[in-house]
Formats: sequence, C-alpha cells, structure tokens
Amino acid sequence: MDQTGRVSVKLLALALLAAGAALAMTALLINIFERHQEAKNVFFRVVELTDHTEDPAEWGKNFPFQFDAYRRTVDQVRTRFGGSEALPHEPTAADPRSVVAQSKIEEDPRLKTIWAGYAFAHDFREERGHAFMLEDQTYTERQAVAKQPGTCLQCHSSAYAAMMKLGEGDLMKGFESMNRLPYAEARKLVTHPVTCLDCHAPDTMQLRITRPAFIEGIRAVKAREGIRDYDPNTMATRQEMRSFVCGQCHVEYYFKGPEKRLTFPWTNGLRADEILASYEESGFKDWIHADTGAPTLKAQHPEFELWSQGIHARSGVSCADCHMPYKREGAMKISDHHVRSPLLNINRSCQTCHRWPEAELKERVETIQHRTFELRNRAMDAVVALIGDLKAARTRGQIAGLSEAQTLQRQAQFLLDFVEAENSTGFHAPQEAARVLGQSIDLARRGQLALRDRTGP
Repeated sequence: MDQTGRVSVKLLALALLAAGAALAMTALLINIFERHQEAKNVFFRVVELTDHTEDPAEWGKNFPFQFDAYRRTVDQVRTRFGGSEALPHEPTAADPRSVVAQSKIEEDPRLKTIWAGYAFAHDFREERGHAFMLEDQTYTERQAVAKQPGTCLQCHSSAYAAMMKLGEGDLMKGFESMNRLPYAEARKLVTHPVTCLDCHAPDTMQLRITRPAFIEGIRAVKAREGIRDYDPNTMATRQEMRSFVCGQCHVEYYFKGPEKRLTFPWTNGLRADEILASYEESGFKDWIHADTGAPTLKAQHPEFELWSQGIHARSGVSCADCHMPYKREGAMKISDHHVRSPLLNINRSCQTCHRWPEAELKERVETIQHRTFELRNRAMDAVVALIGDLKAARTRGQIAGLSEAQTLQRQAQFLLDFVEAENSTGFHAPQEAARVLGQSIDLARRGQLALRDRTGP
C-alpha cells in the first residue's frame, strides 16, 4: 500500500473512532438525562392517597419499590441473639396460625419465675417482623389470661385511621376512646399491622408522628431541656423524625388509670433508673408477684430509650439509618422498608460509615451482645435468688425485712427486664446496658441481705 493509501486508512480509522466516541457520549448524555428525569419524579401518582387510605397495597401503587420491601417483613431469620425461627404450629379455633416464633419462656424458664402471676409467664415469644405484629398480638395466649385493653393496638396495628374515626376527626379524642375500649372490641376497628399511613402524610409523604402518647412523652423530655410546648411534627428535624417515628412504639410504656391511657414514663428522663423513679413516684404497678407479694413492674421494649444513651444517637445516627438504610433504585435514593436487623444487611447498614470487612463488624457486634448476655444472666440469677428467699421468708411467716426486700425486688427486676425486653441485647448502648444490669445485681443482693440481716446466717 502506498503512502496515500495508508493516510486514507488512518483517516478512516480516526473518523470511525470519532463517530464511536460521539455515539458513546450521546448515549451517556441520554442516560444522564433519563436519570435526572427519574430523580425529579420520585413517584408517579397512580392513585390518590388520603388520611383514610389504610391498605398499604394502595400506597404501593405509587411507591412500588418501598411496598415490595415492606412486604418482605414476613421474613423470619434468626441472628445469634435475636430474630425468630419459623416454627410449625397446629392451627386451632382459638389460634389459626400455622407458624409461630420460638418461646422465650421455654428457652429460659427463669422468666416464668420472674413473671409469676403475670400473663407473660403464660406466653412470651420472640418478636417477628412488622408483618406479624397484629396477628401475633391477637392470638397470644396472654389474651386468654388477662383482659387487655384497646390501648395495645396503638403499637400493634395501623391505628391512626381508627383513632381519627373514633374521635370524629380529632386524633386526641380518638386516642382516649381507643384506650378505654376492651381489646376484642377495639380489634374490630383495625385491619392491618403498621402501614405507610402511620408514619407518612399522604399528601406530602413527609414523616409524621401519629401517636399522641409519643407527642406527650417527648414534650415532657424536651421540657426538662428547657423547651416548652414541644411539637415533633413542627419542631423536629428530618433526621430526628427518622428516629421519632420508630419511637412511637419501640418504647417503655404503661396504662395509666382506669381509662388505660397509654403513657410513656419520661417525666424524669429516658434512662432506666429515671423511668423507675417515675414509677416509684406514682406508685404504679403492673401486678402483684405471685410468689413474693411484691408490687412488680414489667418493662416493655425500650429500644428508643436505650438507643438515646448510645454513641449512635450522640453521633446523629437515626434508627432508620441502620434498620432502613438508604439504597438506590435507578436514579432514586430511597429508604429500605424491609425493616430488619442491621446484621442481616451489614453492607448498607454498617459499612456506609464503618470501613471494615463484614466479618469483623459482625464479630464486634456479637462480642458486645455476648458480654451483655452474660451480665444479663448474672442479673437474672440474682433476681431469681431474691425471689426464692422472699418466697421462703413468706412461707415461714417472716415479717422483718420483708417490705424492704419486696421493694428491692421490684427495682432489681425492672432494671433487669429493661435490658431483657430491649431487642438489641445491649448493642444500642453497651455501657448503659452494663450499668443498668450492674444496678440490678446490686439491688437483688441487697434484697437478700435485707432478709438475712434480720434472721441471722
């Protein structure tokens, strides 16, 4: 090939390369444009959503990615210290479930001793995902041994629309009405477990608080900080709301007065001993312990309170950052509505901030949980020992030291149960969990001494 031919070939090759580069650049620009358009349109309004749209499937028509993840809360996956196994269950007329979670009181019979005389000693199972919250609360055996109020449904169902209907558009009045209803009657008013409506405003999709008990509780907390008339729906930041919406239910609470008003005991603060101090001031009790006669307390699920004492809360990390981490769907950045343990989603939940291998991060978490669990066992042994001593003292008719020991049992048992009922096995605030369990052990041993100091060795 002569010189002219070689030049022609080179020119042709350059022209082809230029054309290819132009096509690639055009494709890239088109893709960028499409992604920008996707990002502008975070959802397509297929249906009109209102404050009466309870069915999450209707919301799913506008938000298919979020709804698809929400439906996966049916998953039952066991981690080392939490989660539930799918155990077969023979359906009955009273309980039609074919699958249940494992029984905690069968796994650790000491819990039956601690809750003697209370409904939890009859049935207490590992918590399943949000999809099962209404079903499991409806069919627990605790319903058969105790008259539970409609108050329970505020955390176990999509109760916002029902409360609005009961209050004829006034949420507070509906809240008060639902509290007073017997459980069986209130159960007829709800259909779904917690849904989109309970956390999002249907017109703007903004996060919102729909549970009056949380509004009253957080107002008391903020009042202690010098902030009067605090309203989370108008004064909280978006990042705060990503924890507050969870704190509507994942909290310690009690039923106040004959009207069974759902109340968060936060007047003295969010720490376990501050909550205990509130109970001591009011004289509230959940039941009289069958073996000891002590006026006893049952802690619920104080994840929000323990988290608030931990490094993640102090660093501005919300509940949703770990349990509903952001993910990409095309050009959209959305929260993963498959609410679950971060240990089942370490890449998105943990490695966004912590740049270490998954295996190392998992080992760190489980080390914290294992140490908390060991201390929990020591506290449980101490409380069970005190219960045994109190039972023996009552049997032999001892009066000296009995009242003091009963008070110490009440206090020790609540602090133990605060960590036991909290579902992170100490991870949300490891040092705080250890402090609370240490107090529990000390109080239980002091209770034993209160009996022995008056009877001799």
